[in-house]
Amino acid sequence: MSALTASDLAPSELAKPTPSLVVSEIFGPTFQGEGPSIGRRCSFLRLGGCNLHCSWCDTPYTWDWTGRNGKKYEPAMELRRMSATEVVRSLDRTRTDMVVISGGEPLLQQKALLPVLEIAAERGWWIEIETAGTVAPTAETAAHVSRFNVSPKLANSGNELERRYIPVALDALQATGKAAWKFVAQAVADLDEAGEWIERHRLEPVYVMPEGVTVDSISRHSQAIAEAVVARGWNLTTRLHILLYGNRRGV
Repeated sequence: MSALTASDLAPSELAKPTPSLVVSEIFGPTFQGEGPSIGRRCSFLRLGGCNLHCSWCDTPYTWDWTGRNGKKYEPAMELRRMSATEVVRSLDRTRTDMVVISGGEPLLQQKALLPVLEIAAERGWWIEIETAGTVAPTAETAAHVSRFNVSPKLANSGNELERRYIPVALDALQATGKAAWKFVAQAVADLDEAGEWIERHRLEPVYVMPEGVTVDSISRHSQAIAEAVVARGWNLTTRLHILLYGNRRGV
């Protein structure tokens, strides 16, 4: 198969039915670093391509082909196509019973992802999908997922509102009964925007995570928002993988 190009990774292209997945990396065993399952032993399936461009993104190698975030990545070097059988075989080697499917935006490829989800369900694996909440899951996807960790992007992400806020997708994810909501915050002001969306769409349960890819930035942002988070009745999650390993890939 020919090398992947940026045009192959446009959201409209990734959403097309295809027998293969565009994969960035598969690794484990490691720990889930964020949200309700923090600290749980798992493996990761990280997919390529995204429909958002967050200024603080810690996985720009899955989508940044122009150098928007400071470094230009080459899709032909960073991504590869894999069949469902190849993906499951790689996950088998990690010997975990929990798989976190991340990105990029993995729900862009949910049609191609379904065979992996079906096999995972047969094996009794716990499956979490990390998503920005801009793409609604199909009924088939929702049936095979254990939890959606939904992280709607606030203004601090640098994305335009019309790209990062898709009400119908938020409502669809909440309706699955499998969503946990995780908002990335740098300051208390970020919680006001999150609060509007939480109230408008009746989102629950809610977690707030400090933005940062260093121990220092995570500590500073955690201290800045902690009291306001608990006062609002929400949960606070850290970024365990950064605290343990730093901003490294594949851990």
